[in-house]
Amino acid sequence: MSSKESKKVKITLRRSLSGRPRDQRDTVHALGLKKISQSRLHPDNPQIRGMARKIAHLVEVEETT
Repeated sequence: MSSKESKKVKITLRRSLSGRPRDQRDTVHALGLKKISQSRLHPDNPQIRGMARKIAHLVEVEETT
């Protein structure tokens, strides 16, 4: 893998935000997710990983290139 290719993570919203605490809903929206089954690609960095870990029970995370 060359240095120009950066790893990405695909984050998919799998559970509803109904009844979730405000900070969890804000984290999901900060990742660009609004609807169940919606996916977004993000760079694989500690900030994104931390956000995904905070809402791990709501999302599915897949590593891509």
